[in-house]
Amino acid sequence: MSNIVYKIINHNNERISASLIYVSKARYEKDWHSTMHSHPFTELFYVVKGSGNFLIEDKTFHVVEDDLVIVNANVVHTESSKDANPLEYIVLGIDGLSLSLQETGHSQEESLYSFHNYRKYREEILTVFQSLISEVEKKEDAYEYICQNYLNILLLNLVRRTKAPLRLAPQKNTTKECTYIKNYIDIHYSEPITLDTLANETYLDKYYLVHVFKKHFDTTPIHYLIDKRIEESKHLLETTHHTISQISNIVGFNSQSYFTQTFKKKLGRTPAEFRKEARKNSTLTK
Repeated sequence: MSNIVYKIINHNNERISASLIYVSKARYEKDWHSTMHSHPFTELFYVVKGSGNFLIEDKTFHVVEDDLVIVNANVVHTESSKDANPLEYIVLGIDGLSLSLQETGHSQEESLYSFHNYRKYREEILTVFQSLISEVEKKEDAYEYICQNYLNILLLNLVRRTKAPLRLAPQKNTTKECTYIKNYIDIHYSEPITLDTLANETYLDKYYLVHVFKKHFDTTPIHYLIDKRIEESKHLLETTHHTISQISNIVGFNSQSYFTQTFKKKLGRTPAEFRKEARKNSTLTK
């Protein structure tokens, strides 16, 4: 019997604390809207097929298959392509990371974004990207943790292949924005509210907003909004003679059927059943 043990030597390397916000795949089509924009987090693009252009700040860069493009936080950019060879890519939104694959000695301007071609390592790099897509599509148990580990593997592979520095960006203090959104929902819960509404209120990207809100309050803004509406509806069911339809409208649901469905999902009984039980209990306590 042969037994070979390889010892792992811990050099106390800095732990990667970057967080994966989202994974997305895109393909250029005629309805593609190419508008300049920025995010408060880093985006990492991998070109799977085709070719196109990245406009970053005031510069245009041509990209082809197996190019990896890194656009760091708050850098204005957009992408474009043509029908003949449409651009197809996978993009990751990453919080808490500043990454440059440029060689040392380049200017600060260049470190805002960087490009590298990974054709030589296509199989190992693309496998990780595709695994991330598979995990977020299936959403099986613990997929968020698996995705985070895939992100760590990917980042370390990129650094290994390019021998470039990996810089962890200081975490932004978003407590103020999150508290503002929570208070906004508490006041305006009866009005039509979407993620776009909340993003416009804080000037934050909506994906990033969901990420930081959940980090602070352990729930998403929309789930918090729904819970707020349900709590208010319970109070109205117990203390008023409004109809179910009226209460549905008062607390901000756009239809009675959706209100009833959501209420039952949250509390295990319909609004009518809840009201009947509440009145019965009220009579018993008198």
